[in-house]
Amino acid sequence: ADGYYEYTTSECVYSTSDYSDMVFLESYSFNKDVFLQFNSTVGKFVGLTELGVMNAERMNKDQAIMQQEKAQVDTYCRHNAQIIDSSVRDKT
Repeated sequence: ADGYYEYTTSECVYSTSDYSDMVFLESYSFNKDVFLQFNSTVGKFVGLTELGVMNAERMNKDQAIMQQEKAQVDTYCRHNAQIIDSSVRDKT
């Protein structure tokens, strides 16, 4: 099993039913070490390693990437939370 392992995880974190505290988190990992993160509350990428800092600087300058990431709170998080929460509420 020699090789490299790279993956991205996306999370939506909230605790209120109106989603007013919704936060979108996206983490980029290489060989199980997180090197780059986007947090919608911070509004930019943050590098956690030398590789991450280099990528964060590049990605934060790209307006298309930044618009897409900032929109994820609404397009990904709220959209899916509404669907999932309504299906859970309808079952009780």
